[in-house]
Amino acid sequence: MKKIKEARAALETEARLEAEGLPGKGRKEVPEDKAQRNFTDPESHIMPLSGGKQFEQAYNAQAAVDSANQIIVAAEVTEQPSDKGQATPMMQQVKENTGALPREMSADAGYFSSDEVTKLTAIGIDVYIPPDKMRHAHKMPAAPRGRIPQSLSITDRMRRKLRTKRGKKRYGLRKELPEPVFGQIKQVRGFRQFLLRGKEKVRNEWQLICTGHNILKLFGAHKTGLVSQGFWAELSAI
Repeated sequence: MKKIKEARAALETEARLEAEGLPGKGRKEVPEDKAQRNFTDPESHIMPLSGGKQFEQAYNAQAAVDSANQIIVAAEVTEQPSDKGQATPMMQQVKENTGALPREMSADAGYFSSDEVTKLTAIGIDVYIPPDKMRHAHKMPAAPRGRIPQSLSITDRMRRKLRTKRGKKRYGLRKELPEPVFGQIKQVRGFRQFLLRGKEKVRNEWQLICTGHNILKLFGAHKTGLVSQGFWAELSAI
């Protein structure tokens, strides 16, 4: 009963704080009927699994991978189900960890927003993020010829960019760079769930897993002499 009362109080506080930021009719200072609170780990959230038909209490683990050796150059954990708004903070973490921003970066459609593209472009990153979900077998049509109309929105400009030869080639590298990293972590090393509770502990656990991955990759890269000084980043979530 104590835990139930604490959970109810927390939900009411969240609803009240959310209402304070909403004008007029949007205000609702009581929790939604379907609002939930996890007793074991209240910092985690219910998130849709791949395909969107199943849900799980989880964290959203992020990783940015370099283009040369599949080395993770930034790793973070968020309680937000959506990847929107995560690209810019991850690129800033890349800069903190490596001393430089990537020349280029790509991410899947979940990361796209006009604001994110604008922010990333403003700090000198060539961005490749599709506004629409793209299947692996999907073949992009050729880009229209001629100058880009000034009236095109950021969303349409990105669609056009990804239809160019360079755009197709750069975005196509996602199949070779970040996706195998998550496959190696989940399938080869068997890491499919966090064992700890609480965002800070989960973040530490995720960074430990990423460190182990990097040690193996760095060993292989040094052994073959393939360590690169420059890189561009691929951003993904697990």
